[in-house]
Amino acid sequence: MKNINPERLKKIVLYVISDIIFIDFSIAVAMSLWFDGSIPGGSFTVISQSILYWYGHMAITAPIIAVAIYALMKMYSNLWKYASIDEMLKIFVATAIIFILLYFYDVFYLSQKDFMILPRRLLFVAWAINIILFTFSRFGYRMIKRIFIFISHVISSKSGLKRVMIVGAGFSAYNLIRQMQNSYVRDKLPIIVIDDDVKKNNSNILGVRVLAGMDNIVDLVDRYKIDEIILTEQNDISKMQMLMRQCTKTDCTLKIIPHISDVSDNINFVPNLRNVNISDLLCRDEIKLDTKNISDYICNRTVLVTGGGGSIGSELCRQIIKFNPQLLIIFDIYENNAFELVNELRAKYKHELNIVIKIGSITDINCLEKLFSEYNIHVVFHAAAHKHVVLMENSADEAVKNNIFGTLNVAKCADKFKVERFILLSTDKAVNPSNVMGATKRICELIVQYMAQISKTKFIAVRFGNVLGSNGSVIPIFQQQIISGGPVTVTHPDVVRYFMTIPEAAQLVLQATGLGKSGKIFVLDMGSPVNINELAINLIKLSGLHPNKDIQIVYTGLRMGEKLSEELILAEEKENLQKTCHNKIFVANAIEFDYEKFAQQLKKLLSLINDSPDKVDKYLHKILPNYKKITE
Repeated sequence: MKNINPERLKKIVLYVISDIIFIDFSIAVAMSLWFDGSIPGGSFTVISQSILYWYGHMAITAPIIAVAIYALMKMYSNLWKYASIDEMLKIFVATAIIFILLYFYDVFYLSQKDFMILPRRLLFVAWAINIILFTFSRFGYRMIKRIFIFISHVISSKSGLKRVMIVGAGFSAYNLIRQMQNSYVRDKLPIIVIDDDVKKNNSNILGVRVLAGMDNIVDLVDRYKIDEIILTEQNDISKMQMLMRQCTKTDCTLKIIPHISDVSDNINFVPNLRNVNISDLLCRDEIKLDTKNISDYICNRTVLVTGGGGSIGSELCRQIIKFNPQLLIIFDIYENNAFELVNELRAKYKHELNIVIKIGSITDINCLEKLFSEYNIHVVFHAAAHKHVVLMENSADEAVKNNIFGTLNVAKCADKFKVERFILLSTDKAVNPSNVMGATKRICELIVQYMAQISKTKFIAVRFGNVLGSNGSVIPIFQQQIISGGPVTVTHPDVVRYFMTIPEAAQLVLQATGLGKSGKIFVLDMGSPVNINELAINLIKLSGLHPNKDIQIVYTGLRMGEKLSEELILAEEKENLQKTCHNKIFVANAIEFDYEKFAQQLKKLLSLINDSPDKVDKYLHKILPNYKKITE
């Protein structure tokens, strides 16, 4: 009793008192029913005195036995708020034991006294009454609460309540429905549950009908006038893709229950709903990394990430830190992002990481040489670059200065200070470039190939497409336009792009770095290209709005340097494209070119930046014959 808090103790005392009253009351009511609705004893006869004596003995003995049995079966330690069918069974068994003992008490003791012998079937009636009373004392609050909630649901169903379809009839669906039905704040009404198991067809979960029809969501949404669809995550990626395709064809708001809810064995688990995000619509397979391969070149090494405060650079830092580098150096020209990243990492890992920020530009060779001489750097991830296609069209000289010669500066330092690995993060825009940014990144790939020929450092390039949510990319722009009330601007209804999530890109970059020989270009599997118009429509729907009704979509036309579709591999590379041991990484053998001529071209390009910046773009065409602008 010492460990029981006062509130709990008060509740136990109330339960004991109610149990005593209810069992005596049950026997009294049973006697009354047996004698046509009145308890004998109105007149002081011998018979009535005998009955009263019998009841008096029972009224004292029954509570003692009841409280003892309930205590032995731990009925007073239950949290009845969370009681289930198991507790109902315990009530049945406990009360049965009590009345069996009372039966034996009557047979072997009371019947030996000079009392009137009452029909022992009367105890069976008392048992049934006591079960009802005991159950009500424990569950009555919940029953009354459900009645009031039901009434409030009926009232609220007339005032804008969201009609909900739940996809997946598992534990998470049960818990979600229970949560909705028990909530006083009523904004959702579960209408129907959809599953692919035909055995569950026309069954129900807490009164909500279950139908087998995952391939018929669009029609069911229309038939049942559904406002919101709540998805349970599926193990099967192809099934999840099918569900997402169907759901986005409706005008419903989409929510998702994290997968852990389905596998939880806690019947009282409360699902944590979240909004479906755009990465869910990609339905990408989970990345499986060869962690030993990555750890071999990162663990106890000094790792430099240029552009470490950017979208990809910062995620690389988050992934790298998991492999216990001796030192992580974040190099960036913009101090705010780098500062926030370090604060984030230190908050997560406390004093377990060794990390420094260095502020500077990759175009400053003196700054870079000072950095490389100060630290014994083993691995360089080069993510620093100007990447905005449209902006670089009007600043070709700055794009060349930063992307090409900044990369050359970092590469030369890696060679001079005997770095083990140099990894360039490239882009699909480098393939048959149609803009200045793409052209500069293609020349960066050639620099990697060139440096691999003259250096003992392992030089590698990793090429991939757009990443979801990166700074300045299309997703944040669309999201901001939606928040502002629209319109959402799409360049062309047929534009398609490759996408992957930021963590996925960073993880695959780390994996590719440990796979190949120097001078190789690794190409990441980006999955199927995504239609940007559909992407905009889905983003509007995910915001709970209707395209071209709540938010207008306006087509602005392709901008300078933009293609309808991007490519990941050059035609010449396709012939020698090879698989690696990782199913999402391919290696493109580098195309041979004249290295001496290329070195001279770089010198010429550098002089043009200083002397004739207006001629820079034209000279890029001379270096890259396959660089053709869309407008030409």
